[in-house]
Order: sequence, then structure tokens, then C-alpha cells
Amino acid sequence: MSRVYTYVGSAELLEGLHLTTGHPVTSPADVLRWVHQTQESASGFVTATFVVSLEGVLQIADRHSEHVACAQGQPVLAAGEMTFEVDAPDVWVAELTNQSTVYCPEPACWAAVTAALQRAGVKHPSGWTHAFVFRRCEQCGERNLVKDDWFECAVCSSDLPAVWNFSNEAG
Repeated sequence: MSRVYTYVGSAELLEGLHLTTGHPVTSPADVLRWVHQTQESASGFVTATFVVSLEGVLQIADRHSEHVACAQGQPVLAAGEMTFEVDAPDVWVAELTNQSTVYCPEPACWAAVTAALQRAGVKHPSGWTHAFVFRRCEQCGERNLVKDDWFECAVCSSDLPAVWNFSNEAG
């Protein structure tokens, strides 16, 4: 069973957002339609914010969008950034990360991403091109991106837990 990720960002950010629905991707043609709607050119590299809904559907939005806006404030199975290479009519995923500081998903959410991409028939890498590890500091509450396996809080220098430790509550 996949972990469900809920919003772990600030209440202020959530209150200030206009929640929109991400563009659902159920086929490569859906990506092409989205690219035509958002880009001047339908070829080259296009980076998107993405989430995988609880129903297992990939949703994409402009890369400057917050993941929680793309998900309409809902919990997700995965979140991150995805770069498509587009050479119409062909489209495939060239880069893929779990970078989302408002859901802080584990690299293990890859299973939900690959399942959504396979259902949509979109070619993709066999794993993350960049995987990120997130931890909440148990001393000061700060969300941290763990770099080089250094599990130390960037704010208060406390040790960070070895295992994922975000609650399912916003805050």
C-alpha cells in the first residue's frame, strides 16, 4: 500500500493560494494539449509541477505552481517535478524528481509515479533522475532537505531522524 502524503507546509501559504486542478494526464496526447495551452512552442523541454492523485491519476501544472494547488489541497500519492521532452507527436519524461517541500514525499513514492505514467502510456526513466529525502526537525519543527546523507537540521543543528517523520497534519 502506498503512503498518502498530506500538505505539511505553512497555513499562511495554503490560505494565500488559489487552488486549481492540475491537468490530468491519461495519455501522451494530454501532455501535448497541456504544452500547447501553456507554451509558445510544442517542442523541446517543458518542466511541470506534478502530483499523483489518490485515484492514481497524474496531474501536471505550470512549474511555478505549488503542488498543493495542483492537487486542489487534497492528499496525494506522490509529488515533484517532471521535465517532458516534446517532439510532437512524441512526448516522454526526460527528468523526474520527488522535490516537493509542501508534501515532502519519500523516494518510495516512485511506485505511484511509475504506475500513473504507465497507465497513461508516457515513456519515462526507470527511476528518479534526482531523489530527495525530507525530514522534520523534532526540536524546532523545520522541514529539511537532507543533503549528502547529512541528517542535521539546517536551522537549529539538531540531529534529524533516520526515518520519514511528517505527520498527516498541516503545520
